[in-house]
Amino acid sequence: MRLRSVLAGLAAGLAAATCLTAAGPAPAHAGPEPDHDHPCSPRVSIQRFSDALDKTTYHGIFVGNFSALAVDTDGSLAALEDRSVLFDLDPVTLRPKAAVRLAGENGAELDSEGIAVEKDGTRLVSSETEPSVRRYSRDGRILDRLPVPPALLVAPAGRATPNQTFEGLTPLPGGRALLAAMEGAIAGDSPGIVRFQTWQRHHDRFRLAAQYAYRTDPGLGVPEVQALPDGRLLVLERGFTAGYGNTVRLYLADPRHATDTSGITYLTGQPGVRPVGRTLLADLVTCPSLGATAKQPQPNPLLDNIEGMTITGRDRTGRLKVVLVSDDNANPAQTTRFYYLRVRV
Repeated sequence: MRLRSVLAGLAAGLAAATCLTAAGPAPAHAGPEPDHDHPCSPRVSIQRFSDALDKTTYHGIFVGNFSALAVDTDGSLAALEDRSVLFDLDPVTLRPKAAVRLAGENGAELDSEGIAVEKDGTRLVSSETEPSVRRYSRDGRILDRLPVPPALLVAPAGRATPNQTFEGLTPLPGGRALLAAMEGAIAGDSPGIVRFQTWQRHHDRFRLAAQYAYRTDPGLGVPEVQALPDGRLLVLERGFTAGYGNTVRLYLADPRHATDTSGITYLTGQPGVRPVGRTLLADLVTCPSLGATAKQPQPNPLLDNIEGMTITGRDRTGRLKVVLVSDDNANPAQTTRFYYLRVRV
């Protein structure tokens, strides 16, 4: 979901955008930097951040509005923006190398929020408009569209609230299953309980599978989720309060013993429903600011509207290498910022 702040001055902010081309110089401060541990909590450290792509353009396309990240088959970063453009970013410099426009079956823009890359390079992209999950070829052709449970559709077709549907998207271990996280609760479920929907692949088609209940902190939603090899999940929870700023927390969640809620109509006062277990890894407000500045009130100037997350590997000590990105909403009062974390699970 796009979290809006002050939109005044948008035209001026976009006019000042820097143009990046494949042959042009690398963005300032985008190169590799020494990694140093700056603890946010006993299990999470921030290594560095980069504002290299903030208010830039690539071949006339605005670079920003990022809602999701994934590691592509060649090791580059697939960075999805919620105005239907998928960027291919150099994993070291963040320099855009390519951009592909995505669309629905009728050619209309998507409100694209989540991405997963299959082993053959096929892209799975969620849109929170309907919501939907589509499979795309590398060049942006629609290959398939996954089924969605009726209750998760936006009202009046279903019980979901606009801009509170599929945000996080991740392949599950083995690559034959997929999980999408609703950002907010659907009508009839208790506030703060969101549904995680899964699909199972059968002969190159995805079919609906188990569904789970996940309880968020009060006032927060789920913008992103990433699966670990053992079936556990990294879950981002995020919220925004005017005059205060963003709240961003990272949780380790375990759906392996949770109740399958696909056949439960309402998740309100239902006895015997076991939600996804979760453990707080870090509240990012506790991270050192590393000299970052904010263009609007924030409890920590490092924070912004963080929406995207991907796991790029492990370091020599076994910690997960995690990259986050913020969605600047093309707003001069917000920043496109990449965050490089180490996470011990």
